Amino acid sequence: MTSFTGLDTLVFLIYFVAISAYGIWIYWSKKRSSGKATHDFFLAEGSLTWWAIGASLIASNISAEQFIGMSGAGFRIGMAIAVYELMAAATLVIVAVFFMPIYLKNRIYTMPQFLEQRYGPAVAATMAVFWLGLYVVVNLTAILYLGALAISSIAGLNVLACMLFLAVFATVITLGGMKVIGYTDVIQVLCLVIGGLVTTWIALDLVAALAGGQGAVRGLSELYLRAGEHFNMVLTRDDPNYMDLPGMSTIIGGMLIVNLNYWGCNQYIVQRALGANLHTARKGLLFAAFLKLLMPVIVVLPGIAAYALDKSGTLGDAMRPGGELNPDRAYPTLLALLPAGLKGLAFAALVAAVVASLAGKANSVATIFTLDVYNKHVNRGASEQRMVWIGRISVVAAMAIAVLLAPLLGIDKKGGFQYIQEYTGFVSPGILAMFLLGFYWRKTTAAAAMFATIGGLVFSVFLKFLPLVMDLGFLAPIGFAVNNGAGVYEIPFLDRMLIVFVMVVIGMVVLSTTAQRDGSHKRMVIDRSMFRVDRGFAVGSVVIFAVLVAIYGGW
Repeated sequence: MTSFTGLDTLVFLIYFVAISAYGIWIYWSKKRSSGKATHDFFLAEGSLTWWAIGASLIASNISAEQFIGMSGAGFRIGMAIAVYELMAAATLVIVAVFFMPIYLKNRIYTMPQFLEQRYGPAVAATMAVFWLGLYVVVNLTAILYLGALAISSIAGLNVLACMLFLAVFATVITLGGMKVIGYTDVIQVLCLVIGGLVTTWIALDLVAALAGGQGAVRGLSELYLRAGEHFNMVLTRDDPNYMDLPGMSTIIGGMLIVNLNYWGCNQYIVQRALGANLHTARKGLLFAAFLKLLMPVIVVLPGIAAYALDKSGTLGDAMRPGGELNPDRAYPTLLALLPAGLKGLAFAALVAAVVASLAGKANSVATIFTLDVYNKHVNRGASEQRMVWIGRISVVAAMAIAVLLAPLLGIDKKGGFQYIQEYTGFVSPGILAMFLLGFYWRKTTAAAAMFATIGGLVFSVFLKFLPLVMDLGFLAPIGFAVNNGAGVYEIPFLDRMLIVFVMVVIGMVVLSTTAQRDGSHKRMVIDRSMFRVDRGFAVGSVVIFAVLVAIYGGW
């Protein structure tokens, strides 16, 4: 394994200077043509092109939990974990067609704003506080800590020093507002894709060398021979990882709920497109969908390659610090094998992914706090400039809290990808139900929405701990329960989300049709013409779905 050399440092510094200089240039050039200050800072209204929107979506989404956590899942489970990326491509098309027109037609800028217009201030305030807590305590902390651990293992730096570097770097970018984030994300995603593909190529070349060959194509063939079981796309019930990816639920069940909530009801993601017109927003989402199809090659395939290399003994004890196998070390271990210069490029890709995600999350925290908490409940008469400064202060505060909390949460022990999925999955079904019925069923009431908020969480917790007091073995024949090895049948995570979603929808329908009307059911402005797409978008969407059918059609 090679150490971090002067050439690697130089490559990384070039990336760092390029991002910083470009961000400063974007900030000052766009500032001259600024319109409304809050819309500029929080939304970059009208200033992001479709390719900037698409790149920013991916740069904000792909972070340490993918590079580290998903590569680790690739090592442990295989290519089946790529369903999170592949199904996201299909979901982005759905969101572009059926969600984005409603947001833009009704001039929705934040998710709490939608909830206030549709259900009233009580639901909006409750969810605003909830989202702020989730973004800071779960997302920012996990991204920051996992990123710092990865950088520390590659560069040999102190974990706390790495956390502070990432936090400061991301904060500086975020303080420039969404327009700086959006355009610097173009460079970030370029580094991410190039660096990620280089890492995959080198990893496959190392696998090819196991059989005396060379090249990524030969390596892919050799990898399939040595780890063919890791290329199953849909797991069977006898697979030891079925609990994580329960068969067809990964395609048509709970995974759809995960993705629709993440890509369609998430301020952190939707915000990128809310400042554009519908045509530009849709093109940006379609571009992001195509980029998503690349992600399994960049973040999952290296994990499978690390599995084959570890099985052959090539990696020595690198995957077993302290003597215990740690799949999350797959990607950092591969980076340590890269030659000088290329390691710096891959390192820059990893930092780019972490910083872009941190900046996007911090900007969403600032947007919700400033527009939905401060401006509505603290200072309704705040000036545009004051709100921008409040937004900047909230960015710094959120990042500081994340730095303080991250080492205390045991994120590395849970596994970063699992940590985020576990905690967001408790509320995703309720949020999605609240949004879908709010969009398309005018009778949905505020009481039903509040039920979704609280009931979704209660149902999730109930089903999580139900196996401790009740034998669920009767669900095993239909795949809705799995023996955890200790004789206890548990409901797989994704199946639990599907069950909770159905329960919440039923509860909302009952409440909305039987309870006294509360005057809160304000219908969104919708007409059928909003959902028509142009020919280019339609062709691109067909290509996306054709690729997915080809991938899963042969499983």
